[in-house]
Amino acid sequence: MSKKIDKIAPILVTGGTGYLASWIIKQLLDKGLNVRATVRNKSNTEKNKHLMKLGENGKGYLELYEADLLQEGSFDQAMTNCEVVFHTASPFQIFGIKDPQKELVDPALKGTKNILASVNKTQTVKRVILTSSVASISQDAIETVNKKLNEETWNTTSSLKNNPYSFSKKLAEETAWQIANSQDRWDLIVINPGFILGPSLSSRIDSFSIDFMLSMLNGKNKKGVPALAFPLVDVRDVAKAQILGAFTQDASGRHIVVSGKSLFYLEIAEIIKNEYGDRYSTPTKNVPNFILYILAPFLKMKWSFLKNNLGIRSELDNSYSKKDLGMTYKSIEETIIDHAKQIINDGLVK
Repeated sequence: MSKKIDKIAPILVTGGTGYLASWIIKQLLDKGLNVRATVRNKSNTEKNKHLMKLGENGKGYLELYEADLLQEGSFDQAMTNCEVVFHTASPFQIFGIKDPQKELVDPALKGTKNILASVNKTQTVKRVILTSSVASISQDAIETVNKKLNEETWNTTSSLKNNPYSFSKKLAEETAWQIANSQDRWDLIVINPGFILGPSLSSRIDSFSIDFMLSMLNGKNKKGVPALAFPLVDVRDVAKAQILGAFTQDASGRHIVVSGKSLFYLEIAEIIKNEYGDRYSTPTKNVPNFILYILAPFLKMKWSFLKNNLGIRSELDNSYSKKDLGMTYKSIEETIIDHAKQIINDGLVK
């Protein structure tokens, strides 16, 4: 099923202040479209100021609505008369989880259910674009050894006790497909990005992606990093994929969105060092694996995670995103350098 989308109708973006959502909003406004963004608190001018700036400078019109992922019916008003809904709001946290059900699963799963309940009540909605993750496709890099995983693959190894972040993403996406397949009025398009990096539109640092890049510049990881690799993608490319998913009439299914091969911590550090030399305290060595195993309980990391990921470069196939959406990708070098420049220019590191 595919339906033509009216670009005049308002477009809803959930989690509007988020790292990715802000770029989706910017790119929609740059196209002259009318955007509604949900935020937790409209009166929090500090948190929302970058969105207000986007609204002032964009070609389109931006309106903010208050909504709560865990409150049923909270998105009804913002969704009225919309034809496209971008659902991006979901927590991203891998380490240091104290209550995985409350911190990860509830907002991811209940949030998705509440959003799609509002979609089912809003007769104008024709398409939903869901931000999922490659974590719903696979959990560990070892699963990709000698093969590239594609959109037919589902994560079958995560659970509430074993990598709860991956479990929350998989559970939310499975539920979204179940709800979408139970009706025939609206389409579901899913974007499965890798680890998102790239410049932020706000100077906030309460994002795992921002904190990661900060740690590559501020000396936090100067003593060493684990031999872990990440399937990376530029935040601007993920936003582009979302919008292509919305307005490519015959688009369908899940879409792995990654720039290319995964990079290890030290390979990312090398890109930064090639640009800035010794100006910043970038990592220069790996932490020995045996040290990581010793520290794992204190870092709330499982030995199985280390065994299945240390020293392994994951391989994910992004060809369907190119075929179905017409995606092209920025080089990961551009992504990392632009991200570092944003952090430096915002005064987040000296």
